[in-house]
Parts: sequence; structure tokens; C-alpha cells
Amino acid sequence: MRTISVLGATGSIGTSTLDLVRRHRDEWRVAALTAHGNARELARLAREFGAEVAVVGDEACLPDLREALSGSGIEAAGGAQALVEAAARGADVTVAAIVGCAGLAPTMAAIEQGGTIALANKEALVSAGEVMTAAVAKHGATLLPVDSEHNAIFQCLHGQDMADVRWITLTASGGPFRDASRAEIEAATPSQAVAHPNWSMGAKISVDSATMMNKGLEFIEAFHLFPVGLDRLRIIVHPQSVVHSMVEYRDGSTLAQLGPSDMRVPIASALAWPRRMDTPCEPLDLAKIGTLTFRAPDEELFPATRVARECAQAGGAAPAVLNAANEVAVAAFLAGKIGFTRIVPQCEDVLARGIPPVPATLEDVIAADAEARRRATERLERA
Repeated sequence: MRTISVLGATGSIGTSTLDLVRRHRDEWRVAALTAHGNARELARLAREFGAEVAVVGDEACLPDLREALSGSGIEAAGGAQALVEAAARGADVTVAAIVGCAGLAPTMAAIEQGGTIALANKEALVSAGEVMTAAVAKHGATLLPVDSEHNAIFQCLHGQDMADVRWITLTASGGPFRDASRAEIEAATPSQAVAHPNWSMGAKISVDSATMMNKGLEFIEAFHLFPVGLDRLRIIVHPQSVVHSMVEYRDGSTLAQLGPSDMRVPIASALAWPRRMDTPCEPLDLAKIGTLTFRAPDEELFPATRVARECAQAGGAAPAVLNAANEVAVAAFLAGKIGFTRIVPQCEDVLARGIPPVPATLEDVIAADAEARRRATERLERA
């Protein structure tokens, strides 16, 4: 029996993870479960799985959590430091699924224990790639990607020599506007932008998919996870979302990972690695799907991938600034304050105002993120 901690247990990745644990209860002991503020649901999950500790990031929700766990014997805690302490318990597998920079310190705490981290927190590698990967090497931790694209690449690379790789190709669905005209994109509403054609995701990541920023950020993640160089990474639009990514080798062979649009597949890959585990996902019916299509991304209509690539080339704090500026811009779009086509130019405006020094520590990354958010907010207020 292995121990598991789920940081971000009430989110989509967390609930999918616990669904798999629920189906294999005799193989797992739950150490810690965390959530931002959904105390009642967190308490319900902690009771169901017999967690050792349940933690809410919003300390104001701690009284509700304690009340909901009364008589259970499960420890309750709240606040940013409590999240870090939960992550530092040293579970065999820690699923890092806290959204945003709030997940950086807990993810680092898990890495420092030297265990296996199933990484779903995008900011860990986008904003703090050099810092995080250095910590992984220092502490002997194992980093397993949970994003469907990066997990697909990881599977295609297994047992291969990185020197033999010619290309790593991340596939992108293209989002809800992949076939839209410029006029339709300029008039896009938040409700249209969050209506992803293939995946069920939260509002922010759905908008990122619509702008293609999500793929740009994944490009930066891939750069840190798979050290083949920026010139061997590329993106291709694949509307069916059946091929999750591909690796081409120097002999002309291309390996691709295919699967349903269900996050339980890559999560199961990470949980069971280096073996496999059963999932309840429907098997692919390729005859029913019929056709798989691919096309090059249009960086005139969707410049986010170009901007992300430029940030990866610049290195240092540039990706952290891009990520922070994008979060502010997407929130403004969802609130009706800016149009859809202003999201990426807003990010470029913030980047043009200067990049902080290269971050050497996690504190440097968090400071760069905070400064970028301040600049982005000021830019919006002036606009």
C-alpha cells in the first residue's frame, strides 16, 4: 500500500484522482487532502478516504472545516503554511493540483521530500522552471507530468534516448474558435470562449485554450520537462483531441499516444508508473471517429503561441511575467472589462515594460509574479 496526498482535492484534477483511488482502495492510504475554501466538500472527501489531515488554504474557512470533521479524528488546518506542511508529510505520491502561484510553495515542499510528484500545477514549470527542476535534481525527486500532452510525450519517450529525438510535437484542439473568422473572434463573448468543444474544464483554462495561450504555456513546460531544445519543440492543431502528443525520432519513426478526452487517463499513467492501472474510461473506437486531421497553428489570429515561444527563448522571469499578465487579462475578459482579442496584447504590453532579474529562488519567482500582476492591473485601469 502506497501513501498519496492530493493538493487541490476538490478541483477537477483532484476529483479525477480520487475517483481512481476510490476504485483501487486497497492500494492507497490517503495522507493529506487540501482545498482552497470548499471546506464542506473537503471534509466529506477526508472522511470518505480516511485522510490523516485536511487543509484549507483560506484560513477563514478553517472553522467550517473543523466543524465538518468534528468527531472524525482527522486533523484540520488552514492557511498557506499549513498547505506547505501538508505537502511536506512525504507521501509516496503527491498530486500537485493547486491552481496558480498558491501551489508553488507546497509543490516545492513535496519535491524536497524526494518522493514522486504528479504535476498538474502549471505555474511550477512555467513560472519557476529552472528553480523547480534544480530542486528535483538536488533532492532526487521524480516528476511525472499529468497534463495530457506532457504525459503523452513522457509515455512516447519511455525507454528511448533523448539524443535520438528529432521533434516533440504538442497537439492542440484549437479551442472553440479554431474555425472562426477574424470578425467572429473579435466579437467573442466569455460564454463562447468557455465552451470548449472537446474537454470539460474551468473557465480560466477554457479561455486559455480559446486564445491558444494554454498551448503556449504548455510549450514552456515541455521545454523544462524534456531537454531537447526549443528548436525541436513544435505545436500542431488536431481538432479531434485523440492524439495527445507525438515524438518523432531521427530514423523517421513517430510515436504517438492516443486516448479519450478524459483526464483520468494521464492521471492513471502517473499514479501507476512504471506500470498500468485500470480506469473506467471508454476505449477508443477509431472506426467510429473515422478521421483524424492536423493543421499548422495560425499565429496571426492566435499570437499567444508566438509570445510564449519568445518568452521561453528569453528565459529568466519572462515566462513568470507572461503567466501572471495572462491571468489578470483573462479575469478582466471574463468580467467583461476587455475584449477577447485584447488578452494577448495586454500580456505583450506588460512584457514590454521590462523583465525582472533571473529568479534564483522560489521567493524571487513569487516576487516577479506579484510585480507582473501589479503592472497588468495598472495597465487595465489606465485602459
